[in-house]
Amino acid sequence: MQSVVKISTRTALILLAGTCVNANAYNELENQARTNIDLNLRYEAVDQDNSSKDASALTLRTRLNYTSVNYNGFSGVVEFEDSRQIAGVNDYNDTVGSNTQYSIIADPETTELDQAYVQYKQGKFIAKLGRQVLTLDNHRYVGHVGWRQDRQTFDAATLLYNASENIKVNYSYINKRNRIFADVKDLHAKDHLLNISYKTSVGQLTAYSYLLEVDEGTSNGLDTFGVSFKGKKDKLSYYAEFATQDFESGATDYSASYIAVEAGYNFDTVTLKLGAEILGSDDAMYGFSTPLATLHKFNGWSDQFLGTQQEGLVDLYASISGKAFGGGWTVAVHDFSADEATESVDDLGTEINAIYTKKFAKKYTAGIKYAAYSAGDSTAGKVDTDKVWLWVGAKF
Repeated sequence: MQSVVKISTRTALILLAGTCVNANAYNELENQARTNIDLNLRYEAVDQDNSSKDASALTLRTRLNYTSVNYNGFSGVVEFEDSRQIAGVNDYNDTVGSNTQYSIIADPETTELDQAYVQYKQGKFIAKLGRQVLTLDNHRYVGHVGWRQDRQTFDAATLLYNASENIKVNYSYINKRNRIFADVKDLHAKDHLLNISYKTSVGQLTAYSYLLEVDEGTSNGLDTFGVSFKGKKDKLSYYAEFATQDFESGATDYSASYIAVEAGYNFDTVTLKLGAEILGSDDAMYGFSTPLATLHKFNGWSDQFLGTQQEGLVDLYASISGKAFGGGWTVAVHDFSADEATESVDDLGTEINAIYTKKFAKKYTAGIKYAAYSAGDSTAGKVDTDKVWLWVGAKF
């Protein structure tokens, strides 16, 4: 299938220039255009209890963004992204290279056209066409995977309609998924995303339909329908979600469900959260899947469960967070088990996560992050894993 949204640097620049009628009009509005540089220098180390060698990576991600003027409702964005290995610290499997003897750190070297789209905004209506960042709700189904150096974007057409102060309708059609593994693992697609939210006096109710299809020559489909509710009352926060999913691939057909609940309380100095997330299974043959999600955000930062195993996953977790020395900290614990246990897969281990981040001098951020996963008794291919990150970022 030929892409409906075919992006190239030349095309992006032509589209961007087309947002203004003539050079004089552009010059008059030039002071409204914006150019931004976003830098992220990060060290990551991985130690796993298996045959893979310990991995380490020092990488620099540079993102250059130009946002045009707004002329009669039209504007445009062009953004380039580059990720480089620094100082020869590159003993890691980047998922696209040859260092397979090391543990995986999914930050390959790459230079890409990260975004290139034209936007039209008129009243309550917004339309975007081109390569763009898409995020929905809490990133559980659709996200930019911004934790990795090469973030995820989509070639898409998006329509957003704010019907009222309380009702928002969002629809996107995606024909290419530009994933985090450089362009060699991008996927052509026929994805339809519909998300409708309604704000009430006690919280926000959201209903969604995500119909996904990889357009790579095989018959397949991943259809998810769900509803969520989140709100806050004084110091108490609450969240609940339920979804069903049908997966088809050739003659194979599976169904699974998703349940998430969370409650939080702010004790002034710290915030405590307790929650459970269940990615269901179909008779231990298929696990609920969210391939467009910011997966690193969920089920522990050691990334043991980026793909849900066929037995499904139950994640019981608790976190505590607060402020210290001008920054923010969080400590979380997870207990993992199979949704539909078998003789060999049941206990899937535990994990401890910790993070501290701090902003300084207005334009800079720094942080340290740690994840320690302890494998359970199951023969599910999981091993003890420790990961640590140190980073500094700057935005100009």
